[in-house]
Amino acid sequence: MPRGSPPTVPGGTGGWQGMVLTLALERVEFLPLGRVTDDTSILTLRSLVFEPLCRWRDGRVEPGLLAAWAHEEDGRAWQFALRPGATFHDGHACTAEDVAETILAHLRGIDMFGMPWPYARYLAGARITPEGPGMLSISTPQPLADLPEILAEFFAMRAAPDGAMTLGTGPYRVVDHVPRSHALLEATDAARTPARIRLVAEPDPETRHRMVSEGAADAATNLERLPHPRLRDATLRWGHAANTLSVMYYLDCRRGTFTHPAARRAVNLAVDAQAIIETVFHGLGVPASTVVSPFHLGHREAALAPIPHDSAAARALFDQAGAQNDLVIRTPLHMPERAPQISEMVAHDLARAGIPARIQAEADRPDYARQVGRGQIGDLAIFDSSPHSTFRVLNDKISSAVQGQWWQGFDDPVLEPLITEANRTMDVAARAQAYAGCLRRLHENPPWLYLFHPVEAFAARPDAPPLALDHRGVLMLV
Repeated sequence: MPRGSPPTVPGGTGGWQGMVLTLALERVEFLPLGRVTDDTSILTLRSLVFEPLCRWRDGRVEPGLLAAWAHEEDGRAWQFALRPGATFHDGHACTAEDVAETILAHLRGIDMFGMPWPYARYLAGARITPEGPGMLSISTPQPLADLPEILAEFFAMRAAPDGAMTLGTGPYRVVDHVPRSHALLEATDAARTPARIRLVAEPDPETRHRMVSEGAADAATNLERLPHPRLRDATLRWGHAANTLSVMYYLDCRRGTFTHPAARRAVNLAVDAQAIIETVFHGLGVPASTVVSPFHLGHREAALAPIPHDSAAARALFDQAGAQNDLVIRTPLHMPERAPQISEMVAHDLARAGIPARIQAEADRPDYARQVGRGQIGDLAIFDSSPHSTFRVLNDKISSAVQGQWWQGFDDPVLEPLITEANRTMDVAARAQAYAGCLRRLHENPPWLYLFHPVEAFAARPDAPPLALDHRGVLMLV
């Protein structure tokens, strides 16, 4: 079937009833084993072909390829049972050895910018031991209550004869694939509908939208990136979901203005996040109130509201902090979306609060990430925080005891024992309450400028099957 052509339907004009559901995504790509991503297109593809070791659902963890688990009381020793009958698409049984290799590959993994993931640090000194075909044990030197949530980011996969990592244990197998162009999937269960799913890569959101309008695709994702809502075809079925991603600014807490807690509070009062959402993103965003989204573990229990916009209060706190110098705002040209426009509005709001700021733009996005990792952020630097794990956000970005890769010098002696307690609380409900205490403290004493969580959008033809976005941005059949 040529790229972009509508699916053939016997006796009809198109649509999933013809046994092929066509999805237009920004990317269609199978990444190597051990590569974690927050790219929603790739996660949509992965969710069809592969199984996560555990499933994450709005801050809670459910069984995945690992169907059950138990732990010793202090959280240093875990036992995991695989789903009975788990089989790769080539007929090979999925074993505890395969799962162990999946975990080890992630411990060795690097991100899209060539920087190492922190998983090796979480599991430093761990023993990962297959105890038979269907049982795996993991022991760690220190308690790790959030281990199943960490494993929820890992997908088990194997290489096909062509070397591509396209063999999984998920509900659809790959029958055709051209990298960065398209993939054709077939249901492993003959009773499943649709029987086939075709995913087509199209980087331009207006073209993806037009493919659905004209019948070349049944649904398209990431249409929040259309330049204006008026371009939307009102005859299509639209769906939206707020994402766990946090668009934020790191504040330099090592030196300068933001070493003072009053200045960190002031910048959050000075910037009108809702105005940024309305002006730059046409209302497609949810204002942030702390370091994680409303869908992270502990946020609901924290019961927080966003810090209100108040230029006068911001000016008073900046005066209290003795802020005098111009602030340097660092920004890439993309990732987050429309980063330069966001930075312009932040600079404008800071000027209204009596604090002049100048913008430094960086065209090389991978190098920008490396600079941020080295702490070269000016006074504040726009970035996004993508882990859907509260544990990961606190340990990678906030804790001064850990000083992870993205830590920017923030040190709060009130917070650190709260993080330690939460990390070691084994009961999920109690751990949510413990993380809530951390999030409330970070609302009171922010290390970042909190902005918003994006709202993502998809469009589907009226005759398409029921579809929905989850809060990671994955398009799901429902």
